Amino acid sequence: MSDLDLFSEAPRGDRRRRRPAAVPQRRRRKRRSGKAAFLFAMAFLVAIVGTGGVLGAAWLDNRLHPPDYSGEGTGSVTVQVAEGATGQAIGTALHEHDVIKSVAAFLKVYAGETRASGIQPGFYQMRRKMSSRAAMTLLLDPKSRAGNQITIPEGRRAGEIYELLAKKTGISAKKFQAAAKNTKALGLPKYADGKVEGYLFPGRYDLDPNASAPQILKAMVARFKDEAQKVGLEEKAGDVGLKPGEVVVLASLLQAEGGTEEDYPKIARVLYNRLHAGRKLQLDTTVLYALNKRTLHVTYKDTAVRSPYSTYYVKGLPVGAIDSPGAAALEAALKPADGDWLFFVTTDPSTGHTEYGTTDADFTRMKNELDKWLAAHPDG
Repeated sequence: MSDLDLFSEAPRGDRRRRRPAAVPQRRRRKRRSGKAAFLFAMAFLVAIVGTGGVLGAAWLDNRLHPPDYSGEGTGSVTVQVAEGATGQAIGTALHEHDVIKSVAAFLKVYAGETRASGIQPGFYQMRRKMSSRAAMTLLLDPKSRAGNQITIPEGRRAGEIYELLAKKTGISAKKFQAAAKNTKALGLPKYADGKVEGYLFPGRYDLDPNASAPQILKAMVARFKDEAQKVGLEEKAGDVGLKPGEVVVLASLLQAEGGTEEDYPKIARVLYNRLHAGRKLQLDTTVLYALNKRTLHVTYKDTAVRSPYSTYYVKGLPVGAIDSPGAAALEAALKPADGDWLFFVTTDPSTGHTEYGTTDADFTRMKNELDKWLAAHPDG
């Protein structure tokens, strides 16, 4: 066979027999594979749609009928409703203690209860595995309140606070005194120098019925640190020439001396002016703290007490705070009013009316007015 024969075309008859037979076979294969792919795609789509329908129905049913326990529940568990808690927050707290089966079920009940917004903060004695409706009923029942709500007034000394807590909790004042000695465990700020006085923040507390004396005092110290952060105590102390702990001491003096909150910034200015002038503060309230007394009648003999807390005895600030100052006193200690006063006297303790002066004559006049009030109120 020649090279030419290798490249020559096949006879025409052969071309007509081979090619028509090959083309229909390939087309049939393509039609079969295309049909199979279509059927597979349809089957897959049906499966997806079907599964989605089942899941969608389950999701919708869960939304309309969230899982919930039935009945009144069993056992006992204490749950706290925090100050300002939303329905979501309350439901979450209940769910974490296995009181309710789902937050969604509780929120459905919460949304339909017109009194729900009146749920008070505090501790509640609940049961485990309750229906959301039964849980709501207990939350609206004042008898379910398990904790002790107490308000610590501003200006109370640590010892007085222990007595108030003892009456409310049944824990002896001695246990609170003992707990206060372990100052490290209470989480006191470093600038407290290990002194609890001044750092048990006043205000309303919902006490856990299961809390111990150290836990209660630690919560009060934590509250102080929150308030101190709000007023910028550590950042702003340098602006008034004091250390953070000294600001707390001065704030405690304002709390003890101030007739009204409006007077705090003015009294703060008097104290700063006397400190800068190198004059003793000479505050009766510091004498009374040193003597552990409460009275408006302070004698010259009282002012002679030799104590690092008495500002008749020491020059400058006393060695520590003399009570628990509130937020207003802390803020006034950091933002004193403008003025050149060197004296102040609350001339009418019944109303808190306070007067200010710059000279010894001003002080004598104001002191005479106070003496008249004291003479008229021997038991004041």
